[in-house]
Amino acid sequence: MGDQAGVTPARRRGLADEVADRIRDAIFSEAYAPGAQLREMELSAALDVSRGPVREALLRLEREGLVRSAWHRGATVTTLSPQDIAELDSLRGALEQLAVQQVITHASDGDIAAIEKAADRMERAEDEHAMVGCDIEFHDAVYAATRHQRLKEAWDAIRCQVHLFLLTRIGRSTDGYLSHVPDEHRELVAALRARDADAALELFAAHRRHAFEVLTETTS
Repeated sequence: MGDQAGVTPARRRGLADEVADRIRDAIFSEAYAPGAQLREMELSAALDVSRGPVREALLRLEREGLVRSAWHRGATVTTLSPQDIAELDSLRGALEQLAVQQVITHASDGDIAAIEKAADRMERAEDEHAMVGCDIEFHDAVYAATRHQRLKEAWDAIRCQVHLFLLTRIGRSTDGYLSHVPDEHRELVAALRARDADAALELFAAHRRHAFEVLTETTS
């Protein structure tokens, strides 16, 4: 009885993690678009698991902000409202201001090199969805370079919602997206490498502002 109590829940949590990963990947690839219903029975059949891990996975994705539940609709992929977009933009701004200051003050040359490698991967992005993934990985590298654990945890808490934000952005317009994003990020790296806080803060703000304007122009 003691062994069963120690092993079974751990296995169940591991399976829920795997299910959450697969559903999350499907949302990010837009196999499940914003507003799509996520039915436990259909997911359990598609993933060949029982409904328990699916239910737990959906709760996990709800905590990440990727899924919303309502008694009359069940679970659906989050559709970002204008308020969601504004809140994510302002929160990113607050976190990035501290992140830039921390990177410039505390990051090693190796940390900056890791950020640069993340920017270089953008050159090889084959489509807009891949570019969004590269953009998120770039910011992962920035927050890792801050040497500020709680700041990194704050980024991790909104990371998936920012990914959804950027997917929503390319859903509205891809005009110039693949061509200008790598250039933007090379400029960000150059400012960080030069330890130029003012330039870096302005460039990060401009990067956010462009995505925000694409979204607000079509939601206002």
